Amino acid sequence: MEPSQAFLQSADAWDADGVELRLSTTVTRIDPGGGELHLDSGATISVDKVLLCTGGHVRRLDVAGAHLEGVEYLRTLDDAVSIRSALEARGSVVVVGGGFIGAEVAACARQAGCDVTLLEIEDVPLWRVLGRELGSIVTEFHRSEGIRILANTGLASIGGRRSVQYVETTNGERIDADLVVIGVGVVPATELAEGAGIGVCDGILVDEYCRTSNPNVFAAGDVANHPNDILGHRVRLEHWQNAQNQAAAAACSMLGIERKFREVPWFWSDQYDVSIQMSGYPSPTDSVLYRGDPTSRSFSAFFLRDGILRSTFGVNRSRDVKRTMQFIESQVALDAEELSDESVDLRKIEPLIATV
Repeated sequence: MEPSQAFLQSADAWDADGVELRLSTTVTRIDPGGGELHLDSGATISVDKVLLCTGGHVRRLDVAGAHLEGVEYLRTLDDAVSIRSALEARGSVVVVGGGFIGAEVAACARQAGCDVTLLEIEDVPLWRVLGRELGSIVTEFHRSEGIRILANTGLASIGGRRSVQYVETTNGERIDADLVVIGVGVVPATELAEGAGIGVCDGILVDEYCRTSNPNVFAAGDVANHPNDILGHRVRLEHWQNAQNQAAAAACSMLGIERKFREVPWFWSDQYDVSIQMSGYPSPTDSVLYRGDPTSRSFSAFFLRDGILRSTFGVNRSRDVKRTMQFIESQVALDAEELSDESVDLRKIEPLIATV
């Protein structure tokens, strides 16, 4: 895919939609009471309402050698182009961080013909999202493709003259490397909100209408920490679906069309021939039930709490994930045997009726 294909629309299309697009412009301050935005140029913009979609800052590692050529973070389009060019050389790649960004970069590097080592500071990659059991299953996908995975291992330093030549791990191992990609998460970009006295806690705090503690300022996307009554708690999501749909809900609220943002979280990740999808929001204490063989590359896993489906994880089973989202949203108890029985159509499962 060429970089030009990544843009949602051209500059002319913004004009046609009545949107004034200002690139290379930084907002330095929101006037909390005066209805103005202050820009880095010294100019101001008069506003009635503001929507903050500031996302997050990539978390950087402060280690020796982090400044060398060949050390990359995947955050921008330029980052992606630079990493792609490096992968085409088919050298040795070290990926730091075993979350979804790290796992996807590792898969792309391996498919490009590179030797790949992945460093994960925890004992199981992806455990924060999937739990240790499913995290271990996905880890085996990568090992079977030839990726070397070092768990309980961090990055101590990066060596080389002008460009990367090797890394040293926290376990004292030295690994040759032509490219180091660091994917250790993001930090929500809350600076503007904090400067305006708006409430923040792991992101910008918003209500169910995407409104912040300032009634004229709204937030959506990766930066917004919102209440989700389906999950029963607040959550800040770094998912494409959430960024798109929450922004639309915020726009409605700003126009006086108040519509609660209430959705079952959902995301996907493509790695090798494996399409991973997940809906809901599992807890480490949930019981896990399988439909299909979890040692294969086609199965589903259901996370249940008190008999109620809280999350569905699918490996090449997108239909299972989509068909069970209604159960997660309605928070009903289900028959575990029917869920795990592949001969039973998920669309025909009826909720259990509680009896007194």
